[in-house]
Amino acid sequence: MTPSNEDELTQAALQRLDGAPDPRFAQIMRSLITHLHAFVREVDLRPEEWMAGIEFLTATGQTCTDKRQEFILLSDTLGASMMVVMLDQLRASGRGGPPGRPDGRSVTPATEATVQGPYYWAGAPELPCGADIAPGTPGEPTFYSGRVTDTQGQPLAGALLDIWSGDGEGVYDMQVEGAGMSARARIRTDAEGRYWFWSIKPSYYPVPVDGPVGRMLAGIRHHPNRPGHIHMMVSAPAHAPVTTHLFVAGTPYIDSDVVYGVRPSLIVAFEPHPAGRAPDGRVMDQPYWSAHYDFHLQPTAA
Repeated sequence: MTPSNEDELTQAALQRLDGAPDPRFAQIMRSLITHLHAFVREVDLRPEEWMAGIEFLTATGQTCTDKRQEFILLSDTLGASMMVVMLDQLRASGRGGPPGRPDGRSVTPATEATVQGPYYWAGAPELPCGADIAPGTPGEPTFYSGRVTDTQGQPLAGALLDIWSGDGEGVYDMQVEGAGMSARARIRTDAEGRYWFWSIKPSYYPVPVDGPVGRMLAGIRHHPNRPGHIHMMVSAPAHAPVTTHLFVAGTPYIDSDVVYGVRPSLIVAFEPHPAGRAPDGRVMDQPYWSAHYDFHLQPTAA
């Protein structure tokens, strides 16, 4: 088919998918082509604008390094990452949430997921409960604690928490040239599903603005900031893992996160304490904070 107008061009592009052996790949490509052509027509895209878009994506790829993922940042700031996260969790829960138990008792919703972000670094050290995962890291000391259970309230012994955050000034270790891991660890729950550890109180911070995503944010006149948060991946055998944050209640930008990641259920009160004996028995010679949060994981099908 030799297209002679816009409609025929779209149809010709779609017909090329007829021989695709993977039905899901064909479905995704069909929708992509349909919406992409519709977008070009809707805004009456000029050739110089299309080229500017190509150059933007090229620059996005060129900005990526082994410690900086500009494409993830682009996806996050466009809301695409959060859309995928929301749909995936709805799919896992059957879109209506888990049913009640046969005995009529209620089931706790699974902990809500949010974006992973561009600063995850695999291979953090595994430390015991009670460890300080951020020794020497700038910031106010904070005691984190809680439990990991299933959605019926049963404790999950040995559940793994993969934890990371920026420092008290909002800087991640990956952003410091030559720095090793800091404010990162993997911790397992005890026999009762409990976890506890020390780190710092996370601060709000701007995402990198010295690349293509920064230019895009400037173009739409939106600030580049994320509210203070700590990241956690929580997993246990036979349960759906969750990648999530704990957000500091009252932190700046809690209502306008540049990557749309805030969910009300993940906002946690950080309580101030004077110097003295902490909940785990440690004697603190300076004021500190504490944050408590219980995670709930959805059992997977047998």
